[in-house]
Amino acid sequence: MSANEHWQSRPEGGGHFALWLIRTIALRGGRRVGRCCLYPITLYFYLRRGPERRASRQYLQRVLKQPVTPWQVLRHLHCFAATIMDRVFLLAHGEKPFRIETQGIELLDQRIALGRGVLLLGSHQGSFEALRVIGARRPDLQLRVVLDKQKTPALTQLLEALAPDLGACVIDAAQDGTSIALAMSEACQRGAVVAMLADRGRGHEVLRHTDFLGSPAPFPISPWLLAHALQVPVVLSFGLYLGGNRYRLVFEPMSDRIEIPRQRRGPVLDELIARYAQRLEHYVRIAPYNWFNFYDFWQDTGRAAESDGPAVGSRVGA
Repeated sequence: MSANEHWQSRPEGGGHFALWLIRTIALRGGRRVGRCCLYPITLYFYLRRGPERRASRQYLQRVLKQPVTPWQVLRHLHCFAATIMDRVFLLAHGEKPFRIETQGIELLDQRIALGRGVLLLGSHQGSFEALRVIGARRPDLQLRVVLDKQKTPALTQLLEALAPDLGACVIDAAQDGTSIALAMSEACQRGAVVAMLADRGRGHEVLRHTDFLGSPAPFPISPWLLAHALQVPVVLSFGLYLGGNRYRLVFEPMSDRIEIPRQRRGPVLDELIARYAQRLEHYVRIAPYNWFNFYDFWQDTGRAAESDGPAVGSRVGA
């Protein structure tokens, strides 16, 4: 990946055939057989995807604060592949094959009970898909996920084939910003939980820098502008993969209402993003092999300066 190449320019890994093959092996052979197949798949991507391999090494050096071995990079890629495969089993069989513990779920329930809707902000860490377990445990709960279907079309097609009703739960982030904001607002008015990722900006997005793992890193402002527009409780969510069949879903209240006064827009955004980055760093250090941004995250590939124009088209899918 060159210095000027943005993460959006990287092709989807595997393609339709590879994902179909993984799905077939996983569902017909079971999870144990599927996980055995992850080893050659991980090695293949380690050998073929040089930019992602180098980005993994650079990130791990930051978080582990030591020289990184090829084995550690392979472990990082394997962890990512394991969570992707587990998406298949979560959608096909629900949480039955897994041990999924929750932390802070009662705090989320309190905000849902207000009936105003909830904005759930996550990151490219562990499994955001595991959040659907909450929806399965609570049939009365409406869960809408903001997801860019165009970035990973093969994976999206695979997952929707497994769960045909999945598409109805997705707000497509490939739409224009106004359409995304309206869809989120309508969902919140119905009392839904709307989930999106807040740690990665698209090429056209307005970004602001804050300290993350020891250096300034760019974060998108659009999730916070949306939170301000929606005026609903904001809860942070982290779906940690603990190895094997174990996951932990963590929920932390961020604010009951986000207010961004126009005259203090910049400082307030900086404060919000810094708080989010601090909590993200906390969980990244707890589970360093869980963070799946396989590009130079600290490279400024977007607009660092703020503008007053709309910037709500946040890219939010793995």
